[in-house]
Amino acid sequence: MDGRAVAPAAGTILNALATGTGSAFAIDLETTATVELTDDGAIVGDVADQPEADTTLVERCASMTIDEYADQAGLRESAVGARVRTESEVPMASGLKSSSAAANATVLATLDALAVADSVERIEACRLGVRAARDAGVTVTGAFDDASASMLGGVTVTDNTANALLAREEIDWLALVYTPPEQSYSADADVSACERVAPMADLVEELALDGRYGEAMTVNGFAFCGALEFSTGPIIDALPDVTGVSLSGTGPSYVAVGDREALEAVRDRWDERDGTTRLLGTRTDGTRTT
Repeated sequence: MDGRAVAPAAGTILNALATGTGSAFAIDLETTATVELTDDGAIVGDVADQPEADTTLVERCASMTIDEYADQAGLRESAVGARVRTESEVPMASGLKSSSAAANATVLATLDALAVADSVERIEACRLGVRAARDAGVTVTGAFDDASASMLGGVTVTDNTANALLAREEIDWLALVYTPPEQSYSADADVSACERVAPMADLVEELALDGRYGEAMTVNGFAFCGALEFSTGPIIDALPDVTGVSLSGTGPSYVAVGDREALEAVRDRWDERDGTTRLLGTRTDGTRTT
């Protein structure tokens, strides 16, 4: 039995490293996972065009999903294996939630292969991927904020310590993403430095729960650029034209939201920097089987 699912990337409104509360929104870059069930009990992962890529996360996602739902599918869990293949438009270690997108796509594709995807609540599938991400060691916070935005679409605000969804809203934005050439792994982030900006994170949380997402993003961007020692230059480039702009995740990408005219003006400035700039839509449909 085969399954296939597609998950979007996400941008940051509030980085959860300071307080455990985070917020993110889905953007139109996709990761696709294909899962083929086998009868040898082995879980084997593969990343398209990256033969040396670490596949621990997707293998844990498939394994934990099979452990959880094989009985419901009428299969003997110990005998079920899987071959997992992912391909992605989302640059790795860029702050655009590539791990959350890969986890969501793999969990949902595995559920699809088990023929139980329609009976599992999307938020529960998301929590399963978050557990796998923690187990695989690719996240500090569990990234429930990023994962929920990718799984559900729209903007989400979450308590990552409890895997609780505090708010969700569908917002019609355009997003401009600037990704410098370097990479930054969230598991390597200086958590203690992030915790020192907790008062600013509390303010960002208040703004986000009040629906003032653009202001929330911008405050978050300045705070976490300081904590994580990234340049605020790209943020200054975007102001005051955009609705909001922030460092995304633990970097190195920056994300701005607003109308097309404003973002095109910012794109001209960001294009003068080394790296890649993309003008994208936001997503409200989240992760889906295909």
